[in-house]
Amino acid sequence: MKKFVFVIGLILGIALVPVGVYFYFAQGYAPVATSAPPMPFEKMLAHKALDARIQREMPKTIPIEPTETNLLAGVTIYKEECAVCHGLPGAKKTDIAAGMFPRPPQLFHGKGVTDDEPGETYWKAANGIRLTGMPGFRSTLKEDQLWQVSLLLAHAEALPDSVKNALTNQAATVEGQSQSPPQAQH
Repeated sequence: MKKFVFVIGLILGIALVPVGVYFYFAQGYAPVATSAPPMPFEKMLAHKALDARIQREMPKTIPIEPTETNLLAGVTIYKEECAVCHGLPGAKKTDIAAGMFPRPPQLFHGKGVTDDEPGETYWKAANGIRLTGMPGFRSTLKEDQLWQVSLLLAHAEALPDSVKNALTNQAATVEGQSQSPPQAQH
């Protein structure tokens, strides 16, 4: 009889967990606002799944070189598609980035993604990251464009001056003097 009661209790206990989780979500207790704190284990479980998937699927070889031309092309793409969330060097975080959860990393502040393999950054840019606001660009950018922005970010700590200047909208310098475009005459 004790064994039967134990088995019934075990079955009911196991059944109550998914029912409890369902009601937690169905009754609106789960944090869904961007200002709400994360759920227990949310970060750990999300990162485990993401890291495992990326390790399995990211490209291991890079089809283009990090030439100045490719890096400058990466700047154009980054400024058009990425900067609104991930920021630019020396610029403050945008209002869009400040209102997102999870907060998008500011890729030119701190280490960014320079310690990630270019294939990892490529995978994230191509596929996006579910439930983060990070879109996938596979259907809107060409393969070379995805690699150009990935190489820009992978080499962010050692960019040529021309690429740094393009990121910060600084004009080229001659003998240390900034060259401003000519003013239009009225």
